[in-house]
Amino acid sequence: MTQASLATTFAEFGLHTPLLARLAELNHLQPTPIQAETIPSTLTGKDLLAGANTGSGKTAAFALPILHQLVSRQAVSSKGNFVSALVLVPTRELAKQVADSFKSYAVHLNGDIKVVAAFGGVSVNTQMLALRGGADVVVATPGRLLDLVSSNALKLSQVSTLVLDEADRMLSLGFTEELTQVLDLLPKKKQTLLFSATFPDEVRQLTQALLVNPLEIQLQSAEASTLVQRVMTVNREKKTALLAHLLQQHQWRQVLIFVGAKNSCNHLAQKLAKRGITAEVFHGDKAQGARSRVLEGFKAGEIQVLIATDIAARGLDIEKLPVVINFDLPRSPADYMHRIGRSGRAGEVGLALTLLSHDEYHHFSVIEKKNQIRLEREQVVGFEADDVVPENVLEQPKPMAKPEGSGKKKRKKLSSVNVDIWAKKPD
Repeated sequence: MTQASLATTFAEFGLHTPLLARLAELNHLQPTPIQAETIPSTLTGKDLLAGANTGSGKTAAFALPILHQLVSRQAVSSKGNFVSALVLVPTRELAKQVADSFKSYAVHLNGDIKVVAAFGGVSVNTQMLALRGGADVVVATPGRLLDLVSSNALKLSQVSTLVLDEADRMLSLGFTEELTQVLDLLPKKKQTLLFSATFPDEVRQLTQALLVNPLEIQLQSAEASTLVQRVMTVNREKKTALLAHLLQQHQWRQVLIFVGAKNSCNHLAQKLAKRGITAEVFHGDKAQGARSRVLEGFKAGEIQVLIATDIAARGLDIEKLPVVINFDLPRSPADYMHRIGRSGRAGEVGLALTLLSHDEYHHFSVIEKKNQIRLEREQVVGFEADDVVPENVLEQPKPMAKPEGSGKKKRKKLSSVNVDIWAKKPD
């Protein structure tokens, strides 16, 4: 579809009336660029390779055509624990968020579409019960999906549509082995939709293995101008004081602060509390129920300041979040873009601040180079960084480490067939 012929309303896609009615209720009147580019081809069953900014509307870009197709063919058989559409995501929070989006779009379909979210950190028994009789859409993290398959709670042999959402994140979290096992269980003939914000070699190999003559869409820079990035240099021992100063001076409606480790969340929250600033924390050591409560409170605006590790860098969709602050730098240059992408979403104006100490100068230069950006260094009066590196600070690159949540657990082997997902698909 040419730029000139892109749809300007959802009705032009020919979506079923209940879906259009729901979109009108949600005040979604015009498709975003990623939706306008991909929905027509997805409706025809074509494979898709898409890259776009977070907050660009990619969930609706695959959820709406999947729901339309399910209604058109009156969904799957309710017998045998089969699944029709499978969406794989890297984190628990994203699994719940995507499943909730499917349910929201399907609200006028008279309960004909069954959507189940499956992720770890909560009882598997509840999810097994939800999957009795099968499901039209399952949104899952790879590990929990395999647990459910090994327990015979669901079968993947009738999956007609596979979505890999944030494929780069799944691979960076160490899910390659799990993806291999999942793909072994899927039928060869299916529609595959792959979404990825970045395209390292591993993702490129995955696309070659899975996709057949896909439509390729790249829209990463479409809305970059809505997010302002600023960098403030400061001596490390004054970082917390500068952060508190900024929070108290600007009184932002909401702020998401990223730190580098789980224990840093609690430590920073305690330091801010001594300065009269209340903050909640969000990291992998919190129980799933506690994480969900914090996330819901932040989404509802009940929590003003949230301190999080990189598990919040993706899959966290806070409407009109005004500010993201990097208190510590991420290990991965790609995660920098995902962090700041929590603000400035869907065309909204946002601000991303990075507090940079001497020991982080080199690593931030690497982040800039990898992301093809160059940001001016600023100083805040009273918190200026020393021109000379302090004697107790050694400026050096930060070591790369596995992101939080990348640990694997042993799992019963599901098939004796060794499938190499990196092998190119035969013609």
